[in-house]
Amino acid sequence: MFIADIRREFYEVVANQRVALLVASDIDALCACKVLQALFHCDQVQYTLVPVKGWQDLSTAFLEHKEQFRYFVLINCGANVDLLEMLQPDDDSIFFICDTHRPVDVVNVYNDTQIKLLIKQDDDLGVPSYDDIFRDEDDEEGDDSGNESDEGSEPSGKRRRFDEGAVERRIERQRAKREWEARRREILFDYEQYEYHGTSAAMMFFELAWMLTKDTKDMLWWAIIGLTDQWVHDKITHMKYVTDIATMQRHVSRHNHRNEDEENSLSIDCMRISFEYDLRLTLYQHWSLYESICNSCYTSCNFKLWTLNGQKKLQEFLADMGLPLKQVRQKFNSMDMSIKENLRDVIEESSNKYGMKDIRIQTFGVHFGFKNRFLASDMVHATAALLESTEKDESDSDNFIKALDSLSRSNLDRLHSGIDLAKKKLIAVQQTVASCICTNLILSQGPFLYCYLMEGTPDVKLFSKPMALILLSKYLLKAFVHSTRNKRCKLLPLIMAAPKDVEKGTVIVVGIPPESETSDKKNFFGRAFEKAAESTSSRTLHDHFDTSIIELKTEDRSKFLDALITLLS
Repeated sequence: MFIADIRREFYEVVANQRVALLVASDIDALCACKVLQALFHCDQVQYTLVPVKGWQDLSTAFLEHKEQFRYFVLINCGANVDLLEMLQPDDDSIFFICDTHRPVDVVNVYNDTQIKLLIKQDDDLGVPSYDDIFRDEDDEEGDDSGNESDEGSEPSGKRRRFDEGAVERRIERQRAKREWEARRREILFDYEQYEYHGTSAAMMFFELAWMLTKDTKDMLWWAIIGLTDQWVHDKITHMKYVTDIATMQRHVSRHNHRNEDEENSLSIDCMRISFEYDLRLTLYQHWSLYESICNSCYTSCNFKLWTLNGQKKLQEFLADMGLPLKQVRQKFNSMDMSIKENLRDVIEESSNKYGMKDIRIQTFGVHFGFKNRFLASDMVHATAALLESTEKDESDSDNFIKALDSLSRSNLDRLHSGIDLAKKKLIAVQQTVASCICTNLILSQGPFLYCYLMEGTPDVKLFSKPMALILLSKYLLKAFVHSTRNKRCKLLPLIMAAPKDVEKGTVIVVGIPPESETSDKKNFFGRAFEKAAESTSSRTLHDHFDTSIIELKTEDRSKFLDALITLLS
């Protein structure tokens, strides 16, 4: 059931209770969790935080906590399956679900007692109406009972005519039922065919904080990071991003206006959020400009930096800007102030000449005190690198806690270590893309492109993690579209596979939609993967909250792919 009044029907209900918070492993969920934690601290609400990586984790966490808790808050998980069917909870368990995954399962939408959806109704949900998908079974056999009664009282001819009428009615009813079921299947297929994402969960909880007049600058910054995560990992359309940025901008103006009079606006530990029209160069303020240009998807693909021509073009581009190589190759912080002052305009002007018309993007920056400045996308990359860190053999929950800590401004050391990890990850992505394209690893399989990272590829361990693999896939598809001459291939989606666990012999497979500026970001691979696995009895694990990410036994890979080609042709 959708909740109309999030304050009354959600917050005031849980405010005096003990709550279990089940949080998915993505940046938006972490940010939403931070906002909710801050609200719970304000009102001294007791809660237990449980990170969940997939459906198995969710079931285990529920089993462990169902005795102690009645109220469960699920962040970025649980909306797109029939939750009651999966968890089999007692009748008094209540689930509040704030999830960006669409489509929302119809049983969750129409369950009035245990499932409460904290989901914006103005997202284009397109939920089918109740009568189209559910019908009462009570009336099925009601009409033709009693036609055999009073056996001897009537002549046999009359009774037979009466029977014929009853039989016809029953046949008519069965036909109507079959038609209704066929229509229901069609409606549900259309509704569940594509997977996509709705409004950021962090923004939803920030709006709750705003309604409760408990919103702080920290909460606002977390909501901005949650939204930026959707843009960085390409989950929402550009139009949706711009609309939500405008909403956030109004809140930023309000907060800045409110703090104008206060003398702390210049204190050493103050926090200032500002709207920026900044460059699409990843982490450039924490790197050298040269490395950032080489390792940002946007510039690298436009220049085709994996070719000699591309490298030459980059040198011409730097010359066109009139920036000395010595300045470009040193850390951004050490560049001359005279160059830094109008750097964005200089880069934009030269980018336009090289066909990069939209090198600037609407975003937000933050200053902590005088020294530390971060863009929202820097935070996303750093937190994602910490969340999926493969450096030391630490557990997923340790990484989760570290990533959560890096979002607090009191833990800048952790954030800086995340930025260092993010740089290594971006370099690995860039090198893998270059080697895949130069060695023609991307194969056209008919209805889609396919790329498999072999065991022994450098950094292959990094790409056994879902967010890193998705980032690589998006980057690789963009690069391929820029480098191929085949027009048909430019319109195809991509399936990418990488080794997940060598000992168990599994690979992780992701499917991403075709690359285009006007793409609606809807992904049909979730359903296709299910069908292909079913028809070939491949040993797959559909454990991820995104249905377009699965695990597969290595030896089943070829038959699974053949089934996908047949299915999508």
